[in-house]
Formats: sequence, C-alpha cells, structure tokens
Amino acid sequence: MRCFSLALSLLFAGALPSSAQIDLAVPAAKSAPVSIRIVSEVKAAAPGQVFRVAVRVDHAEHWHTYGKTLSPGIIGKPTKLRWTLPEGWTVEELPWPPTHEVESTDGKKSEGYDGVVYLPAQIKPSGKPGDQAELSVILDALACDPKNCRPVKPDAKLTVALAASAEVDPEVAEIFAAKTSAPSAGQAMKKAPAGTASRSFVANLLLAFIGGLILNIMPCVFPVLGIKVLSVVQQAGGEKKHVLLHGLTYTAGILVCFWLLGSLVVAFGKAWGFQLQSPGFVFALCSFFLIFSLSMAGVFEIGASAVGVGQDLQAREGLGGSFFSGLLAVVVATPCSAPFLGTALGYAVTLPALQALMMFSMIGLGLASPFLVMAVFPVLVSALPRPGAWMESFKQGLSFLLFGTVGFLLWVLTGMVQGQPLLFAILGLVLMAMGCWIYGRWCLPHKALRTRRTALLLALACIAGGLWAGWPVREEKWPEWSPEKVAELRAAGVPVYIDFTAQWCVTCQVNKRVYKDAALKQLITDKKVVLLKADWTNDDPRITQALSDLGKAAVPVNVLYLPGKEEPVVLPELLTVENVTAALNQIPGP
Repeated sequence: MRCFSLALSLLFAGALPSSAQIDLAVPAAKSAPVSIRIVSEVKAAAPGQVFRVAVRVDHAEHWHTYGKTLSPGIIGKPTKLRWTLPEGWTVEELPWPPTHEVESTDGKKSEGYDGVVYLPAQIKPSGKPGDQAELSVILDALACDPKNCRPVKPDAKLTVALAASAEVDPEVAEIFAAKTSAPSAGQAMKKAPAGTASRSFVANLLLAFIGGLILNIMPCVFPVLGIKVLSVVQQAGGEKKHVLLHGLTYTAGILVCFWLLGSLVVAFGKAWGFQLQSPGFVFALCSFFLIFSLSMAGVFEIGASAVGVGQDLQAREGLGGSFFSGLLAVVVATPCSAPFLGTALGYAVTLPALQALMMFSMIGLGLASPFLVMAVFPVLVSALPRPGAWMESFKQGLSFLLFGTVGFLLWVLTGMVQGQPLLFAILGLVLMAMGCWIYGRWCLPHKALRTRRTALLLALACIAGGLWAGWPVREEKWPEWSPEKVAELRAAGVPVYIDFTAQWCVTCQVNKRVYKDAALKQLITDKKVVLLKADWTNDDPRITQALSDLGKAAVPVNVLYLPGKEEPVVLPELLTVENVTAALNQIPGP
C-alpha cells in the first residue's frame, strides 16, 4: 500500500576501515535495513597462506534476510556474496551459520537471519611482503520486515597488508571460534517448519483469486488499468461480440504471462518478481513506459487511434493490443504484493507443477476479472460515457500515471546501478524522448514523403541510441580517498592515483570514459597502482584543503603520486588514454 500512496501523491500533486579499526558493536544504520562490513582474523596476511574473513551483516530492527538456500515452502531470495579481489587472490566460502525462525511479510513464520550474523570465507592472498590489497564484497539479498520486502546490495571494503608471516588479530578470535549468528532477543536457532499453514487447496485458490483482484488497485497496475479503461470506453456502444472478444483476449494475455512467470518460479525456485531484479529489464521497462507516456501525452501518435499500449500490434480489430495489454499488466504487477497474494505464492511453490499453475491461473483470473465481467455483461460497457472530445483530455491525464511509473522504475534502478551508469541511463531516456518528439513533429501525413522518412530514421536512431547508451552496466567502484590512506600508501612505496571529482562536474564525467580502456586497465594492474576517489559532490573541507595544496580550486583534478617522489604528477584537466598512460609509465618498474 505504500506504492499506492505514492501513486496517489504523484497524481494529485500535479568507510573503508582496516581490520584493526573495526568496531564490532556498531549496529546497522537506521536508514538502511541491512549494512555489512568485513572482519579479518589477521592484522597482516602472509603471501600464499590462507586466512579467514567474515562478512558481518547487521540487520535493522524487525528486518531479516534469507540463507544461502531456501527450504521448501519459503518465499524469498537466496543471499549471495559477490567478492572482488586483486589479481591472483582467491576466495572460498565456508559453511554459513544455520538460519532460524523469523517473521515473514504475510504474518507467518519463515526462516532466515536477523540481528547480527557472520558469513565466513577463507582467502588465499598473492603478492609479496609490503604489498597492500583491497578486498570488496557486495551482499546481494532480499531484506524483509513484517510489512514489505526490498532487494538490497550493501557493500564493504577492507585493506589487507602482506607481511613475511601472518599476524593474528586477537580481538576477533571469538568470532571465528563461534562462526555463528547472534539472533535478536527472544529468537530460538531452530528451523522453521518446512511447510506452510495447513489450508485446503480450494481455500488457497480463493485467496489467490482475491489477491489477483486486489492487484487492480495497486499503483503498479494503475497505468495499464487506465489504458484499458480508455480502450473499454472507446468500445462503448460497439457490438457485444467485439467487446467480449476484447475481454477474453485481455484475459488470455494475463493468463499466458502468469503461466510463463509461474513456470519459471516453480522450475527454478526464483522469487516472485525476479525479473525486476535485472537492471537491464528495469531499464527496458522504464524506456517502454516513457515512450508510451509521451504518446498518451500527445507528443506523438501510434496508428490512427493513438490509444493504448500495444496498438501497433493490432490484429483482428485490435485484439493483439488487448492481448499485449494483458501481458503488460502482469509484468508490472509483480512488484506489488497484494494482501493474501504472498500466502498464495508461498503455497504454490510447494505444490506439484499442475496444481501450482492452477494457483497462478487463479491469480491471473482475479487480475482480469473486472474487464472479464464487463465483457460478459456488455450492458456495463454501455453504461459508460460515450466517446467524445473529453477522451483526449482523459487520455493525456492518464499519461501522468505512466510518467509516475517511469519515476518509480528509475528509483528502483538507483538501487541497482550508481555513478556514471545511472547518469547514462537517464541521458539515454532523454535521447529516446527526443526521438519521440522528432517522430511526432515531422512524421505526419501532410509532410512530404522524404521528410517523413528522414524523421522516422532519426527517431529510430535516437531510440536505439538511447537504449545503447543507457543500458545499465556495472561500474567499478574506487576506494574512498582520505589523507590518512594516501599517507599510509605512500609510506609503503605504493603508487597512488587520485581522482578529485564531483557528480555535478560534467568534465569529470567525460574524463571517466578513459578508465574503460582495456589496455589502460591492464597497465594499472601491472603497475600495481591504487586508485582512490575523492568525491567533492558535497562540501568536504579535507578535499578543499587537498586541492588548495595542489594549487587548485576546482575539479576535475587527477594526480599520481610516484614512489620515492614528494611532488605528484598533475594530469591535464581533460584526460585521454594517452596522457594517463604517459603518467603511469613514469612509475619505475619492479
């Protein structure tokens, strides 16, 4: 219902600690349901000698995550650790602590982790004494409280020094002796029941239908719902057979999509809504809604009627458009878990395949039922207002629901990609919007054929270019800069490259393209350069002072500290692969 409130508002409103610096008692941040850090059993590691680390996971009060695997009947997402290690280093996960009983979002009991838990692994380092390396890890998990769930991907980093022999850290010895979770007060370390609550199959079918019906009032479905209402209004006064075919075809689209997604959930044990955990899918869906919201707002028109998503797929008097609307309704409905739906989905995955698909079919019928009723009883359609000039204003008003969905999906995308990839995703959407404007401005019937063809090619090029430029990619994160870290690395004789940057600095963003060059990446690895990011997006007196010491008062500033030299190499403001390569080649060989 939080999603519902958000949609109504839109409508009516028109960091890098070493193992010795870890405070084991610090709880999860209040603003985030889960936070993590890396704990190492050694203060210094020996090359080639395996040592243990643990990812400490702090859950905010009432929040929980799931284990590495899910027991039958448990709805959730398996938790994964994604490590990034220096070249030559390896990691192997050790057995995780057992999960225990937690409260799920449907009021039942589930199993997972809450409070504080340590997820152990062992690492084999590579290098020579005196080297320093950075380990980083991302916790890919689904965090849930009694009301809702959301994907989380907190990250943590740890700098490890190499020495001739390993130095054990006695402060964390207890952690690695126990290798277990610290449950919140009152929790038992016992397993949740493998099955769900004992309800009859018929009762769960009814819950599935009710859950699907309630999905119609969820904001995830509202945009498609509005489009379909407009389509039904247009059919008012039409033949009963025509109206019935549209209702049945819309229902078929919903059922087919539920069967496809349900089959994947059952066959592969995926969590419901798994497709919306893919940055590429979310960006594609965001692009789709942007294009059709612009169409409904009047920027351009698709086909003669210019209404409804999928009208370019019309066949047999628009039946293709109704089928496509049904498919789309399911795709966008999956982020919203209506009341009763969580229980129905949890029960479905414990059933044999045929019965599970019956459960998904009932959810689909619940979602389709309002339009199916109007199709079976055409008198309800006839009672709707007759088509007229008011429909254009109604259509444009509905476009704001779609724009709101674009905003919501962009917010979802920010939880998956950050930094420059997110910027390019937004700019890609702008480029696609320009393509729609070109199409609507010059690809008109009264324009010359050459003009229409040119406009069409330019519009398609903008849309394709926007998809290509904005498609989300994972950006390599640089460790955070600090004067103390620079001093520590320089004292160890390590070359240090610092990027003084800010999100509001356009030149800074342009400069980052050079770091994607494969040859430059390899050179950085070969020279064992430590990359640090000094982010001046928000005021930071330390960065201001560092820039002043370099004789600079603005960003971008990129500097390279060479081993044994006091003064850094200051690179030009506009970076190229060539000038960065030339600076790095000044680092003396091993």
